[in-house]
Amino acid sequence: MLGLVLTAGGARGAYQAGVLKRLGELPALRRSPSPFQIVTGASAGAINGATIASRSDDFGAATQSLAKLWAELQVHNVFKNDAVSLGMNGLRLLQDLALGGLIGQPGMQSLLNAEPLRRYLTQHLNLEGVGEAIRKGHLFAAAITATSYHSGKSFIFIEGRPGHPLWAKSRRVTLSVRLTIDHILASAAIPIVFQPVLVRSEVGDFYFGDGGLRLVTPFSPAIRLGADRVFGIGVRCQQSADDLSNTELVARRDEKPIMAKPPLSQICGVFLNAIFLDHLDTDFDHLQRMNQLIRAHASAAPETATGDAVSEPMRTIEPMIVSPSEDLAIVAKTLAYKMPRLVRFLMDGLGTPDAQSADLMSYLLFDSSYTSALIDIGYRDAGKRIDEIETFLFGSARSNGSNVRLMKSRKRSALEAQQI
Repeated sequence: MLGLVLTAGGARGAYQAGVLKRLGELPALRRSPSPFQIVTGASAGAINGATIASRSDDFGAATQSLAKLWAELQVHNVFKNDAVSLGMNGLRLLQDLALGGLIGQPGMQSLLNAEPLRRYLTQHLNLEGVGEAIRKGHLFAAAITATSYHSGKSFIFIEGRPGHPLWAKSRRVTLSVRLTIDHILASAAIPIVFQPVLVRSEVGDFYFGDGGLRLVTPFSPAIRLGADRVFGIGVRCQQSADDLSNTELVARRDEKPIMAKPPLSQICGVFLNAIFLDHLDTDFDHLQRMNQLIRAHASAAPETATGDAVSEPMRTIEPMIVSPSEDLAIVAKTLAYKMPRLVRFLMDGLGTPDAQSADLMSYLLFDSSYTSALIDIGYRDAGKRIDEIETFLFGSARSNGSNVRLMKSRKRSALEAQQI
């Protein structure tokens, strides 16, 4: 099975919509079911993944709808930015700092109030479509990851075919659920910035935050659900990351860079980068290394040194990643004036960061000018690699041949779903 892996952070999720929009224009996928029978998402990727999963019967329409959702997005659709709301949050912060020990209960849970996002997603997401896609055989499972603020564990909420895999690890918990807006909002609740979200489940009612916090192996949920090929979309420009590393590794002393004292905005940006930008590429490298090890020892019997059968037999997984060709932080810096004036004023109070290494604005600029720019970048990046992507999705067969193969696969899945 083919898995779609989507992890992102805040407004940068628009880039994924652009990549998927270009995929939806492939002849084999236009007005056809989604090629991704397994969809996993975390953070903003949970929103994107839920949109694709819920409309798996028509992948082209799903990708167009997703791009439209991001292209029309405005700040007021995501968080409250009026003077009263921001002022009340500031007063709660001062109250907590000055009187928190006396009052006992803190009044502030986040810097911003993301209640508008609930209304926006409720209007644009039909999560009933996930179950319908599963019943029709277009989708095997959709998984959304969120982080528990009680235990610190990653919870992977899965809606899938009866008998879909479940697993438990030291820092990960899987639950079979019917996906709701609460699961999506919890996964997309950027820590500190957006408030925790209460999610009710069979194991209890707990508050959750961004799914990227603990998801250090983003390919893992899709692989454990049965994917043997995984297609991931990142939001970090590798060239920019390499350039930053090179400035810290210069050989001659006279080129040694001297960094100014970082403002709080810089620290916040690096914090969010550590959550959202590094894990997918690291997991990709790890997966490639594991594939090499498995192939090198392919002739060995699947037994341990004690003769016991391996509980989780290893298999090779074919991965592919599409990542930005441009630095999205630099794009955000050029469009920072689009942020509402009051919010921009408050962010300026945190100091001016080095946009290339860490830009808080790139996560919070929920403005159509920025999101549309990111959609265009994602669309172009996918277009430049469209032959490679098409080969990955369908093998060497293309166009009509790949469409026939896709439809046969869907028919088999639909028959299996009916039998269950």
